[in-house]
Amino acid sequence: MRLPIEVLHQCWFLAGPTASGKTATAIALAQRLNGEILSLDSMAIYRGMDIGTAKPSAKEQAAVPHHLIDLVDPHEEFSTAQYLQAAATACEEILNRGHVPIFAGGTGLYLRSLLRGVFEGPPADWELRNELQQQAEEQGPTWLHQQLMAVDPVTAARLHENDQRRVIRAIEIHRLTGRPASVQQQEGPLPAEERPQHVYWLSPPRDWLYDRINARVDSMLAAGWLAEVQRLLQLPNPPGRTARQALGYKELLDWSAGEIDSFETAVDLIKTRTRQFAKRQHTWFRNLEECHEVSIPADDLVDTLLHLSD
Repeated sequence: MRLPIEVLHQCWFLAGPTASGKTATAIALAQRLNGEILSLDSMAIYRGMDIGTAKPSAKEQAAVPHHLIDLVDPHEEFSTAQYLQAAATACEEILNRGHVPIFAGGTGLYLRSLLRGVFEGPPADWELRNELQQQAEEQGPTWLHQQLMAVDPVTAARLHENDQRRVIRAIEIHRLTGRPASVQQQEGPLPAEERPQHVYWLSPPRDWLYDRINARVDSMLAAGWLAEVQRLLQLPNPPGRTARQALGYKELLDWSAGEIDSFETAVDLIKTRTRQFAKRQHTWFRNLEECHEVSIPADDLVDTLLHLSD
């Protein structure tokens, strides 16, 4: 399943590592192109997780229509296939209004699935998933990742050991089909002449980006991120496994539960892990051959993008 080719060619895609300025650039681009923005962020789908996901503010969403935000509650799961279906529906509505769909965000898996389709795999085996989860709790946090490394090293290299949901799914696919997920997911890009042309990723200097990441974490905390996390814990249904793994939320939840010894340690971990995540995003987009690299900072990034599209 993927977006129809004729739809892909009418879309723009703006990816890049966290804190690289995608939101502001996408809004400025949408205002120039008469566009509407579709989120490429796997955590912005959760209602109530606003500050820590750097979700566009009410003012930003009022300036340009945004889609694929606040789709589910934090206790719910949401698959890549569900995202792709929601994206297809939103694209159709945007195009019917005569506007341009502009995907913007940092979730590489979502971008790859839009461009190449998604392998849905066998139906979930909840008994197996529960068994794997229980074994992980008994054996320690790295055990699952080691199991995946033994049967599917390609997928294991792509997934962080803390991404338990996707690690379990990859093990499940191997157990149920006898073949690694990486082999079954090897749908390549469209032929060069059929690929969408407006697929860009923002590539900032490392020191510049790391300074922005550190400053943004501080800004989010000052804006009430910890209070947001505490509100999530008071919900009738607290955040589920996937939402709890979101960058920053995990560390603040662990500190709230007494699993991290000090708030300062939690903040340092958030900054460190966010910088590590940005490095992985850089590698992901660099290796996605449909993506055109755009160096930043630039004098006028929107003009640069429009010039590249000519």
